[in-house]
Amino acid sequence: MKILHIINSLEFGGAEKLLVDTLPVYVSKGLNADVLVLKEKETPFMLQLSKVQGVNILSIKKINGLYNPLYIIKLLKYIQNYDIVHVHLFPAIYWASLSSFLFRKRTCLVLTEHNTENRRRKLLIFKYLDRFIYRRYSKIIAISEAVRINLENHLGSKFKNIVQINNGIDLNIFKKAMPYEKKDLGLEKDTKTIIQVSSFTAQKDQTTLIRAMVQLPKRVHLQLVGDGPLREDAIKLVLSLGLEDRVHFLGHRTDVPRLLKTSDISVLSSHYEGFGLAMVEGMAAGNACLGSNVPGLSEIIGEDGILFPPGDEIVLRQKLFRLIHDKDYFRNTVKKCKQKAESYDCKLMVQRHIDLYRSLYDRHDISLK
Repeated sequence: MKILHIINSLEFGGAEKLLVDTLPVYVSKGLNADVLVLKEKETPFMLQLSKVQGVNILSIKKINGLYNPLYIIKLLKYIQNYDIVHVHLFPAIYWASLSSFLFRKRTCLVLTEHNTENRRRKLLIFKYLDRFIYRRYSKIIAISEAVRINLENHLGSKFKNIVQINNGIDLNIFKKAMPYEKKDLGLEKDTKTIIQVSSFTAQKDQTTLIRAMVQLPKRVHLQLVGDGPLREDAIKLVLSLGLEDRVHFLGHRTDVPRLLKTSDISVLSSHYEGFGLAMVEGMAAGNACLGSNVPGLSEIIGEDGILFPPGDEIVLRQKLFRLIHDKDYFRNTVKKCKQKAESYDCKLMVQRHIDLYRSLYDRHDISLK
């Protein structure tokens, strides 16, 4: 059985990292699982995945911009050579669906929905367009309960092809990671470190976390891992608040497990999340974890981590202050977070994906090998 994953790019993001972390597991189980990126760009994720034997990274060349409808034609030569085509993120999900529809190919399409909401859902026309596009997919995987409920509400009751398969991570990577010495990161030994691993977009709202750093003790430092269009705005905010000595922009990193293992507290301050993979990683690494009280994140954290109202830097600061100063509260939070992480082992997720692929493969009687 030949599997092709299609995604916009392998730049920094939760869906992209999910592929990088899980494709080696597919290979270990004897599946061929290739990746097709619409936007070819050498990134740390691409370099990391290129080292995995059994995974081919393909790309479509000579098309400018992700929103070019030429992808509909270009995708044809790829999707017709695979048994299962598993698509991630907009606009890739549109181009794959339209390519399959226009050229009447029998390839079985699977879609993973990664977020509880997006800008398309705020426009009435996209409600109908999404229904047309999503109908081409044999199965739609929702990565959490919140994603499933929101998607069912968006698409309507006629869609019976939505299944929930919770995301997962390789827990051992984060459990066994070797922490850095604080001095290796330019920090004093007694520094308390807060970390957020996320792209710099409006969704992730680093602004709230940066503002929460004001009035925290000087020995508390914040590390922001990732990149994106709003990074420069975040840097300007840090400078305006006089926090440049305590807020560090680390950019893309391939050593996230070690950075998490070195940190004390993980935060994800998003306005919305489909799942919050970075939060689970922080839990597995032994951090006390705080997340904004939004669907997806609240589902993961529950009563094990700490929730705060989205966009409320005052409440976030109060909760950070207590974690920093109340050792028993900190230890108890870490203990509960580590226990909760056990529920999100990627081996369980991958096996459910494989079971789904096999059921679709048998049902469609596809034989392209």
